[in-house]
Amino acid sequence: MEIFSMETEPILPGKETPTASESAENLYYERCGMEVDGLDCMYVKYARVWIPDPEEVWKSAELLKDYKPGDKVLQLRLEEGKDLEYCLDPKTKELPPLRNPDILVGENDLTALSYLHEPAVLHNLKVRFIDSKLIYTYCGIVLVAINPYEQLPIYGEDIINAYSGQNMGDMDPHIFAVAEEAYKQMARDERNQSIIVSGESGAGKTVSAKYAMRYFATVSGSASEANVEEKVLASNPIMESIGNAKTTRNDNSSRFGKYIEIGFDKRYRIIGANMRTYLLEKSRVVFQAEEERNYHIFYQLCASAALPEFKTLRLGNANYFHYTKQGGSPVIDGVNDAKEMVNTRQACTLLGISDSYQMGIFRILAGILHLGNVEFASRDSDSCTIPPKHEPLSIFCDLMGVEYEEMAHWLCHRKLATATETYIKPISKLHAINARDALAKHIYANLFNWIVDHVNKALHATVKQHSFIGVLDIYGFETFEINSFEQFCINYANEKLQQQFNMHVFKLEQEEYMKEQIPWTLIDFYDNQPCINLIEAKMGILDLLDEECKMPKGSDDTWAQKLYNTHLNKCALFEKPRLSNKAFIIKHFADKVEYQCEGFLEKNKDTVYEEQIKVLKSSKKFKLLPELFQDEEKVLSPTSATPSGRVPLSRMAVKPAKARPGQASKEHKKTVGHQFRNSLHLLMETLNATTPHYVRCIKPNDFKFPFTFDEKRAVQQLRACGVLETIRISAAGFPSRWTYQEFFSRYRVLMKQRDVLSDRKQTCKNVLEKLILDKDKYQFGKTKIFFRAGQVAYLEKIRADKLRAACIRIQKTIRGWLMRKKYVRMRKAAITIQRYVRGYQARCYAKFLRRTRAAITIQKFQRMYVVRKRYQCMRAATIALQALLRGYMARNKYQMMLREHKSIVIQKHVRGWLARVHYRRTLKAIVYLQCCYRRMMAKRELKKLKIEARSVERYKKLHIGLENKIMQLQRKIDEQNKEYKSLLEKLSNLEITYSTETEKLRSDVERLRLSEEEAKNATNRVLSLQEEIAKLRKELHQTQSEKKTIEEWADKYKHETEQLVSELKEQNTLLKTEKEELNRRIHDQAREITETMEKKLVEETKQLELDLNDERLRYQNLLNEFSRLEERYDDLKDEMNLMVNIPKPGHKRTDSTHSSNESEYTFSSEITEAEDLPVRMEQEPSEKKAPLDMSLFLKLQKRVTELEQEKQSLQDELDRKEEQALRAKAKEEERPPMRGAELEYESLKRQELESENKKLKNELNELQKALTETRSPEVTAPGAPAYRVLLDQLTSVSEELEVRKEEVLILRSQLVSQKEAIQPKEDKNTMTDSTILLEDVQKMKDKGEIAQAYIGLKETNRLLESQLQSQKKSHENELESLRGEIQSLKEENNRQQQLLAQNLQLPPEARIEASLQHEITRLTNENLDLMEQLEKQDKTVRKLKKQLKVFAKKIGELEVGQMENISPGQIIDEPIRPVNIPRKEKDFQGMLEYKKEDEQKLVKNLILELKPRGVAVNLIPGLPAYILFMCVRHADYLNDDQKVRSLLTSTINGIKKVLKKRGDDFETVSFWLSNTCRFLHCLKQYSGEEGFMKHNTPRQNEHCLTNFDLAEYRQVLSDLAIQIYQQLVRVLENILQPMIVSGMLEHETIQGVSGVKPTGLRKRTSSIADEGTYTLDSIIRQLNSFHSVMCQHGMDPELIKQVVKQMFYIIGAVTLNNLLLRKDMCSWSKGMQIRYNVSQLEEWLRDKNLMNSGAKETLEPLIQAAQLLQVKKKTDEDAEAICSMCNALTTAQIVKVLNLYTPVNEFEERVLVSFIRTIQMRLRDRKDSPQLLMDAKHIFPVTFPFNPSSLALETIQIPASLGLGFISRV
Repeated sequence: MEIFSMETEPILPGKETPTASESAENLYYERCGMEVDGLDCMYVKYARVWIPDPEEVWKSAELLKDYKPGDKVLQLRLEEGKDLEYCLDPKTKELPPLRNPDILVGENDLTALSYLHEPAVLHNLKVRFIDSKLIYTYCGIVLVAINPYEQLPIYGEDIINAYSGQNMGDMDPHIFAVAEEAYKQMARDERNQSIIVSGESGAGKTVSAKYAMRYFATVSGSASEANVEEKVLASNPIMESIGNAKTTRNDNSSRFGKYIEIGFDKRYRIIGANMRTYLLEKSRVVFQAEEERNYHIFYQLCASAALPEFKTLRLGNANYFHYTKQGGSPVIDGVNDAKEMVNTRQACTLLGISDSYQMGIFRILAGILHLGNVEFASRDSDSCTIPPKHEPLSIFCDLMGVEYEEMAHWLCHRKLATATETYIKPISKLHAINARDALAKHIYANLFNWIVDHVNKALHATVKQHSFIGVLDIYGFETFEINSFEQFCINYANEKLQQQFNMHVFKLEQEEYMKEQIPWTLIDFYDNQPCINLIEAKMGILDLLDEECKMPKGSDDTWAQKLYNTHLNKCALFEKPRLSNKAFIIKHFADKVEYQCEGFLEKNKDTVYEEQIKVLKSSKKFKLLPELFQDEEKVLSPTSATPSGRVPLSRMAVKPAKARPGQASKEHKKTVGHQFRNSLHLLMETLNATTPHYVRCIKPNDFKFPFTFDEKRAVQQLRACGVLETIRISAAGFPSRWTYQEFFSRYRVLMKQRDVLSDRKQTCKNVLEKLILDKDKYQFGKTKIFFRAGQVAYLEKIRADKLRAACIRIQKTIRGWLMRKKYVRMRKAAITIQRYVRGYQARCYAKFLRRTRAAITIQKFQRMYVVRKRYQCMRAATIALQALLRGYMARNKYQMMLREHKSIVIQKHVRGWLARVHYRRTLKAIVYLQCCYRRMMAKRELKKLKIEARSVERYKKLHIGLENKIMQLQRKIDEQNKEYKSLLEKLSNLEITYSTETEKLRSDVERLRLSEEEAKNATNRVLSLQEEIAKLRKELHQTQSEKKTIEEWADKYKHETEQLVSELKEQNTLLKTEKEELNRRIHDQAREITETMEKKLVEETKQLELDLNDERLRYQNLLNEFSRLEERYDDLKDEMNLMVNIPKPGHKRTDSTHSSNESEYTFSSEITEAEDLPVRMEQEPSEKKAPLDMSLFLKLQKRVTELEQEKQSLQDELDRKEEQALRAKAKEEERPPMRGAELEYESLKRQELESENKKLKNELNELQKALTETRSPEVTAPGAPAYRVLLDQLTSVSEELEVRKEEVLILRSQLVSQKEAIQPKEDKNTMTDSTILLEDVQKMKDKGEIAQAYIGLKETNRLLESQLQSQKKSHENELESLRGEIQSLKEENNRQQQLLAQNLQLPPEARIEASLQHEITRLTNENLDLMEQLEKQDKTVRKLKKQLKVFAKKIGELEVGQMENISPGQIIDEPIRPVNIPRKEKDFQGMLEYKKEDEQKLVKNLILELKPRGVAVNLIPGLPAYILFMCVRHADYLNDDQKVRSLLTSTINGIKKVLKKRGDDFETVSFWLSNTCRFLHCLKQYSGEEGFMKHNTPRQNEHCLTNFDLAEYRQVLSDLAIQIYQQLVRVLENILQPMIVSGMLEHETIQGVSGVKPTGLRKRTSSIADEGTYTLDSIIRQLNSFHSVMCQHGMDPELIKQVVKQMFYIIGAVTLNNLLLRKDMCSWSKGMQIRYNVSQLEEWLRDKNLMNSGAKETLEPLIQAAQLLQVKKKTDEDAEAICSMCNALTTAQIVKVLNLYTPVNEFEERVLVSFIRTIQMRLRDRKDSPQLLMDAKHIFPVTFPFNPSSLALETIQIPASLGLGFISRV
């Protein structure tokens, strides 16, 4: 180590270089030397640190408790949640490195990090690469580029334009930014620049160098027409094909180093280039490792072997040749070698390598392949031979044009020369193979050098080179398992480059400190001079190697022993491996590398046998082959510089010049190491003489996986490429730098109001002294504050704590306020709720009581009702039961009584019968016994009687008994009589009762009889009914059976019917659904077809509009290109004139557009605003004419024929009129002159008045007739209001006409009398003249009154005529329109009916399509017919009008001339003069007359020397255009085509000249754009075409052009206006460009919203221009200025809108492009700033009434980008909202903004990678442009809508300030 300081310091010993066994932590502390003494306070709980990890190199962890000095263990928790105890080193007590705050992660510049150490760098690169997909990062002055292994859309021309002219720190890191910085410093500092690109194989060095060269080629352009930049870029495919190959690490690895110097002239345009190459890997030609390939060109040849021109090379598959099949991988995925061969050949052709030379190169390459297949056969151990007629060798000899035997001989033999003699010695097979391979390598190396030489010749500058930018694409530090001579040279070169890099970084740091006036002390850096001395110093490794090569028996082993003896244990950087005696170890700046000594001597000697070379030189048939070795002899010695002071072109072909033959062999044997050392020294001299810029390419993984980051491999390369050394040098001093304003803006929150002073510097000093007590931790420079490592993090911590405390306080206050507000609101709400609840409860309780009472009442009645109901039910049931029971019992009792009665009756009858039977038998027995007994007694009595009769006493005793018995019987009879009487009374009563009862009974009987009869009848009916019932029952049974059968059948039928109905219903439903579906589909199809057709129509319309715009844009771009070529042509012509320097006095060069414009004017075509402008390029006379359009040519031919015929007829008419005029003149000359022109004037006026009266009368009659014949009775009815009004008007007009007619008659009589009074004059002498004159004077006294009457009459007639004409025209137009509408409606109705009839026969799908097709066809046909009719009518009308105007004018001129010839003016007296007074203004026709010779003076005064500001302020807008048009009108009036053409051509050329001279002045360009458009509008307005005359006044219509159709000139003026508009846009862009980024993005319009983050070293003074700071107000002021200037110049409002739209597009595009390329601008606060700025621009549009100009829509992408920065970016809903919101942004732009989104404060959150992937998935189907940036150079196609002027030409006054006194008004 060495310590550098500004003061004289002693050299202190450095630290030991770390060994390979040391851990990443020790290496980190050893290499970076971090100081943690002052940062102990940062190791607190929750602080994050980095700890070493074997897999991830460094791992993040969090402290679980505060660190206290003396602690041996840190309590950590890893990110995955695992707790860990981290033991500190007991010796060093080093604490693990602190992790940067999240806000600093992902910074563009690594030096912006507060903690500068290896894990911070690694983590920052990983976050940018993996999360943000950013491959470029600054590290101080170094650009770190990580190979993404994927094509990225960040290298287009739009990106180049975006970086062009920008400061390096203003944009995101990019290779273009480095290239722009180099280009700018070259132009600013007048110093050559170098871009040093280094890195491992596969890291992307070649691609980075290629893009840097492409940037220079695009930005600068070439100074000549030879397209040097294309040639520079074309050298890449050639050099890649012959110098690149596939390795295990890279498919396109550069196997050589190259330094390309791109030369520039004084205007910093590319004029040429020069290439130097270093250390081509020749060994790859003959050997490739596994999975590797030879150089690409060999495989390209084999892939193209089938081409006819390659048949002679006799090539085949790559697997056939030994030199291309060793790697076993002849094909690279995704690479087409045959296609690459085509590109290589095209590049060779572009660089001037002819086809013959190309075939020669391919022959040599094919010969090398065949040479590799040559085989040797051993004869013995010391000799070998080649088989006879060996095919590969014979092919090689045929291709090389050498003898087979000679070549075969020297491949197996060599010549040895001694002091006395030479002899030929055979060589062994192994030596022969080595010699063959050496020859192949030598041929290829020479061919490589030859190609490089020819490429340099093609790129050689033809003019003197003023400066150059060199691009060094050189191999990076390499270490493999087996490292040989190539790796040794590569690492040696990297040691030299690293030393130069360290010195440059140290120098820049020193300059920065000195510029800021900060003490520069004790800043040490790693110096690798000891390692370089070990390699290149005296007795160094290269010296010992060269010395060993000179030894006759030198070998790799003896060389290794010499190395051990010389350096082992004497040099700390040299070591010997433990287990090998044929290897050595060198401690390089990046790592230890073990080199194998085997092969070093052979590769260093690079031995090639001279005899083989001589055989090749002797080739007669192949001229290219000897050239390779002739060039070898002419190359200068490496020790001698080339004339330009540069290194020779090749690193391998650096050989000494042949001073004499004896020196050849000696110089030829100069070793490779010696050559390489010399070329490397020259390279370092070149680099030290330039300003270097560094690009370090990093290979993220060894598997070429896209966007995959391997931390181990990355950290190895970071250590190897010097990035960490840059960090260490920065960290050793004051790495963090803030300007005072940035520091104030960032840490304003740490200041109190009293601390803020007007002096920002003093404010920052005061605050820092309070915040950081240790003054060694910071320094105050002139413009910046410098901080030690970690101090910014400490300040960020304080700021975050302050903000957090403020947030907590704000949160506390707000939460308290919210809670209080919430409490008050809740209390109020609670009281309200309670009130309502209590009221509700009271109402509910009252309702409850009412309901309860009602319920009780209801219950009472309900219960009563229920009980009563139940009682009634029970009572009814009881009664029913009782009734039933009583009835049952009564019936039972009745039945029992009936049975008893019947039983009694039966018993009675039976008993009676039995008693009677017993009685009869007893009676019979008794009677029989009585009879017997009585007979016995009678017989006894009879015996007694017979005895008594025989005795008297017997009779007496009988009589006493009889008298008692009679007495008893008498009483008994009396009693019986009494009883009889009572009984008789009773009987009478009973009879009466009986009679009544009888009557009653009789009635009852009668009634019963009737009832009986009825019963009988009923019984009969019952019987009949029973019979019928029986019959019916029978029928019922039958019916029931039938019914049952029928029901069964019905059920079955019903079931079947229901099933059928259900099926039918289902089918009906299905049919209905199908019908509905079909109807819906038909409607949908109809709607879709309609929508599709509408969409198609809209799309076609849009597409046609786009095509029209594209065609306009293409045409306008062609015009732009034409104007550029025209300017280029003028410049070249001026340069030629200057070079020739032959003065030609009096000669004026005609503008290059003169002849072309003249030729253009003969082209006749009518161009309207709606038509697409045809593209016409004006070509030089020497160029080949484009093929003509035959149809257009035939139309033009026909038109020319018609014009010739019209011209001939007009000429005949003119001749006839001239003859008539001559005859009339001859007659009039015979007659004496009349009294004066006044009489003739009155005669003409009288005739005109009569003709006008006749015309008016005819028109009145026609109008009256038309009104009476019209078809609308409601209008023409006599009582209609319109009819009455018209009739009244007609009557009044008729009366007025009669009055005027009388006045005319009076006037005519007066005129006739005056004429007759003058007639006798010719016969009288002069004596009577006085009397005649007196009489005439008396008669002419009233002439003034007559003139006034005539003028009044004429004005009245004109007024009436105009009124009647307008009424008649409106009526006729309305009538015709109604008729046309009726007819069209009829036709449309018929057509629709036919269409409907046809459509009804079609299916529904085809119906809609057919109707739409018919409609489209109909509309198309109608449009075509209308267009044809319109075109024909327009042409006819224009033709007839022009002929009529020409004839009328010529006739009028002839008549006027005739009258003027008749009337001389010598006798006009003063009293008669008042007649001429009103003629002057009335006869002014709005024309300006000038002489032909004054044309140049007119152009000079009106165009070339006119100051726009004075004209715009003091005169009417567009005055020059009006003046020019009035001059054109006069030339047209004179029918002078030459004058018209000359004036228009001079005008156009004059405008072009003034714009070329003052084209960067906005006022000038705006002024002439406005006047050109006004001139164009005047040509249209007064062209006579009806389309342009609609808004003209009658007076303006009289001013139309009469003789010439200037449509062609309108086209030329339109083209000129387009060119001026494009120039205006470029001027606008140049003025606005510096303001946009500063005003729209950088300036804080809303103060305090945006925070400033650390910016690192990139904003250094070399990249910051001294410009004023622009704000949004600056942009708005500039817009106001533009708008006011355009309005003052009278620019058309539509054109102003287009200009404003273009301005806003530029603002939006530039702002969005910068936003997409600046990570520091993509934050939430910046989105708010942008939206506010856009709102201010919209407010400006509203103020200027320009919201409908389309300008706001051009800002839509910027608005959506600002919204994207502000919306939430977390959930899927957010993703959906973003996708629907950002429809004006492309997918690439959305993803880019999300990737770039960076929090400015800790409180903002980063966008997760998963969210970005979600967005990409949702947008994957969106079809939009893959282009990232908007095209800021895009110019919308401009149109010039016709804008007629209401200004009357006759009123225009020409101010004297214009100096146009030679022009007179006509």
